[in-house]
Amino acid sequence: MRVFVTRFLPGDALDRLRSVADVQLWPEDRPVPTEELRAQAAQADGLLCTVVDPIDRDLLAVARRLRVISNYGVGYDNIDVAAATARRIAVCNTPDVLTNATADIAIGLMIAACRRWWEAEQLLRENRWGSWSPTLLIGQPFSRQTLGIVGLGKIGQAVAQRARGFGMEILYSGRRRPETEKQLGLTWCSSLEELLRDSDIVSLHVPLTETTRGLIGARELRLMKPTAVLVNTSRGAVVDQAALAVALRERWIFAAGLDVYEREPLPADDPLRELDNCVLLPHIGSAETTARIGMADLAVDNLLAVLEGRRPRACVNPEVLD
Repeated sequence: MRVFVTRFLPGDALDRLRSVADVQLWPEDRPVPTEELRAQAAQADGLLCTVVDPIDRDLLAVARRLRVISNYGVGYDNIDVAAATARRIAVCNTPDVLTNATADIAIGLMIAACRRWWEAEQLLRENRWGSWSPTLLIGQPFSRQTLGIVGLGKIGQAVAQRARGFGMEILYSGRRRPETEKQLGLTWCSSLEELLRDSDIVSLHVPLTETTRGLIGARELRLMKPTAVLVNTSRGAVVDQAALAVALRERWIFAAGLDVYEREPLPADDPLRELDNCVLLPHIGSAETTARIGMADLAVDNLLAVLEGRRPRACVNPEVLD
């Protein structure tokens, strides 16, 4: 079995893979160039890629041997799943193992944005801190506020569990009402508009689809309170980034905390970089030891299961396995 892996992975998952397959590993810590990715995919039985690798229809057209695409990440909007399914290629991902890590980052961004941590650190590092002052960097409260969660999947529910410890009232929107609603003390909103109007903090946890692309735009930002905070740890394109920059600059909302962007890495000239009321992280939601090693293990497990004729633990198009 020949497998192409687009990045070095933490832990010993690659060693396990090498023990049973001919592994070709891209040696650099940057995305594989498009032509190289296609050339390698054309010779591979299995592809272990990351969320920054575009696996499109053109690539799949030349990957005639390919049987499985194992994505290192829970999101898979980088893959043309329909095209893969048409070619009977299994598409796998790594849910669950990064739930807690991402939920922790979301809570951290909420507190940092509400309490102006980024501004405070810059003040100190630039030696502009004169003395303690009753009016220095006054932010918004976090505990006992109203949190609106958009997308109550496993990560959204993990965020809700943490928010309960801060005494928050928790709203959520979505077509599905989970069994954990009462257990977590959640209040369902019949519309996104209702949630945006009533929340002090809005946290986004939806996958990127044609329905969710641009879900939060100028209209939605105008609905939020001027004291509200927006946090996004899902996918960058869920938010209209240009509209968000305007909303922050003109103070339609108080602040934002972002770990994901429409373009990654965030361009040097992006207007968000100029704003004091926007906390920016470089897509590190799952960047802790347990999560990243767990993702590597699951990605390799999924890939080997398909190549060895077994059912993988996580497959987004299981119909190809029947």
